[in-house]
Amino acid sequence: MKLAFSTLGVPGLSVPDVAALATAHGYHGVELRAHPEEPVHPGLTPAERAETAALFKGAGVEVLGLGGYAQVAAPGDDAPVLEELRQLLQLAHDLGAPFVRVFPGADPDRPREESDAVAARRLGAAAEDAAALGVRILLETHDSHRTGADLIRVLGPVGHRQVGALWDVMHTWLGGEQPTDSYAALAPHLGYVQIKDIASADDTAPLPLGAGVLPLTECVDVLSRHGWDGWLCWEYEKRWYESAAPLPELLSAGRDHVVRLLGEAA
Repeated sequence: MKLAFSTLGVPGLSVPDVAALATAHGYHGVELRAHPEEPVHPGLTPAERAETAALFKGAGVEVLGLGGYAQVAAPGDDAPVLEELRQLLQLAHDLGAPFVRVFPGADPDRPREESDAVAARRLGAAAEDAAALGVRILLETHDSHRTGADLIRVLGPVGHRQVGALWDVMHTWLGGEQPTDSYAALAPHLGYVQIKDIASADDTAPLPLGAGVLPLTECVDVLSRHGWDGWLCWEYEKRWYESAAPLPELLSAGRDHVVRLLGEAA
C-alpha cells in the first residue's frame, strides 16, 4: 500500500511546501483539497495547472486525488452539481490525478430512496465525462451515507467502473459498521482509504495516528488479508480544528505507525 496525506491538514500551504513535506517525511502522494481558499481549485488557469502538475512530478510526489465538495444526493437541480463535477474532473485530469472525491449530502428529511436515486442519476450522468478524462469519481462514506451499506445503495444502481467509493474509516465507525463489513460492501468499488484518529464519537478533533479509538489496526488487517494494495491517505482535519497540533510535526510518526501496522498485518 502507498501512503498519502490530505492538504486538509495543512490549510493554505503552498504547492511547493506541500510537495516538500511529502518528500521529507516519506509519503508517496498527496490528496489536494480543491477549494477556493486553497492553492489548488477549479479556478486555476491552464498555465497554473501545468505548473502545479510539473512541480509534483519533479518532486516525485503523486497527486492521489482532489478532495471536492460536490454533494451528489443534495436536493435541487442536477445541472449545478454536474457542472461542479465536470470542473473537478477536468482539474484532476490536468493535474494527473486519478480520483475526485465527492460527498453524498442528502437531506435527512427526504425519503432515503429518493436521495439514493438522485445521487445515482447524477453519478451515472457524470461517469462518461469521467471515463473520457481518465478520472474516477469516488463517493465518500460521509454525512448522510456514512457506512459501506449506505454507499452501495447508490453505487450498485450506477454500475459504472468510473464511479467508486472512498472509505473514510471514521465515518463507517461512527455509523456502527465493523471494518470487515465495510470492506465487504466497498471492495468491488474501492478507490482508496482515508485513515485518521479521534478521541471518541463525541470528540472528533484530529489526533496522531494510533492515539485514539478508531480501528486502524483492524482496517489495515482486513485490507492486507484481502490483498488490497491501494492508497491509504491520512486525512488530518486541521482546517476544522485550529487548536489541533500542526500536522507537519506528526507526519513522520504517522508514517511509522502505518508502516508498523502493515508489517504486523503481513
